[in-house]
Amino acid sequence: MEMKKVALITLGCAKNLVDSEVMLGYLEKAGYTFVARPQEADVVIVNTCGFIRPAKEESAQTLTQASHLKKRDDRKKIVAIGCYVEREKDILQKRFPGIDLWLGVNDFHHIVEAVEGEPFQKSPSCFLYDHSSPRILSTPPGWTYLKISEGCSHQCSFCAIPLIKGSYRSRTLSSIVTEAEILASRGVKEINLISQDSTYYGQDIGLKDGLAALLRHLIPIKDIEWIRVLYGYPEEITNALLEVMQEEKICSYLDLPFQHSHPQITKRMKRAMDGKRALRLIEKIRKKIPDLALRTSLVVGFPGEGKDEFENLINFVREARFDHLGVFTYSREEGTDCFSLGDPVKESVKKRRKEKIMNTQADISFQNNSRYLHQHLEVIIEGTLREDPSQLVGRSRFQAPEVDGVIFLHSPLPLANIVNTIQKVEINAYDIYDLYGNIIG
Repeated sequence: MEMKKVALITLGCAKNLVDSEVMLGYLEKAGYTFVARPQEADVVIVNTCGFIRPAKEESAQTLTQASHLKKRDDRKKIVAIGCYVEREKDILQKRFPGIDLWLGVNDFHHIVEAVEGEPFQKSPSCFLYDHSSPRILSTPPGWTYLKISEGCSHQCSFCAIPLIKGSYRSRTLSSIVTEAEILASRGVKEINLISQDSTYYGQDIGLKDGLAALLRHLIPIKDIEWIRVLYGYPEEITNALLEVMQEEKICSYLDLPFQHSHPQITKRMKRAMDGKRALRLIEKIRKKIPDLALRTSLVVGFPGEGKDEFENLINFVREARFDHLGVFTYSREEGTDCFSLGDPVKESVKKRRKEKIMNTQADISFQNNSRYLHQHLEVIIEGTLREDPSQLVGRSRFQAPEVDGVIFLHSPLPLANIVNTIQKVEINAYDIYDLYGNIIG
């Protein structure tokens, strides 16, 4: 086979990134090489996101750009794959007739056959890789993501994920542990467990307190120094999980999307926990793990959210004092349970509400960051700033990759010696989201 160049563009979440890394693994095994610039590629693959309207708009824009490449050079092969294709393949095919291949969330492991025009057996359910799947890491060498499941069995009224990915399916515990051992042998020091709902892990395969059990199996792995849990569900935080999270290797960090606080809104969302219950849970968690960093995600502009409901949400944010917080404006998604409720809150109102919450959180984040001043923290060094190669960028245990703040620092040591290592850092300044310090190790 003639050596062909591939450019792969990943949109959306970290779970999509892992699927892309697995595709790269299969393509490399088949002899393909990779380029960063789609203009230089023979094959351009777009791994799309179809979660909410802004994600679909970004995917459509990227597909438009890929189609323009095809018009300039019709020898290029353009492949659209992933969540957006799974949701709206027929619509997209009509909108982008120049794209050569349309593949859904079942087809990541068949990327080579698809690109080369060979027949393959379609999988009946969403693809879930395992430890034997080839995978090329695209994150810095010191850390990576480890996907522990696929799909979701919750029925939140606003969420399209179960429509795209189907019900929850856990990987086996042994497969995850084996992959973690492989990652450790490749120099990875931090693994970030990801899933649509990591706290549900194992329930579908008969494991009691499955996530706690998984963490206990990961802790002994030599050379893995940090283990972080991302994407949890508040109702599934068990005593067993909080117990194991006190172990040194487990980052004192939880990502728990509460979505809203007002009881009528959470009921419409088909979420079991309103703000009062959430605050009690947060108090319990912080009592067990005093240094815990807590991230959440919220939705503003959900149908029925008036001034009183929004004020309830703002007050919840003030009381909870989250370390990290993200806000989505409500996106009405066809096929979801709340689609029939319409979209009565104006987009301009949603944006104002989002801005108000983020401004409130900015004050909280600034105050929270002040507690790290003059502290000595462990920091994983990710690399240097492009605009200033003398300045290093890293993260602490309480900062998840790509979504939270970072730590900017200077080092007296040669950079080659410390990038992708964990160093001791003294914090000497802070702002709303980021910290500043010097390496002292």
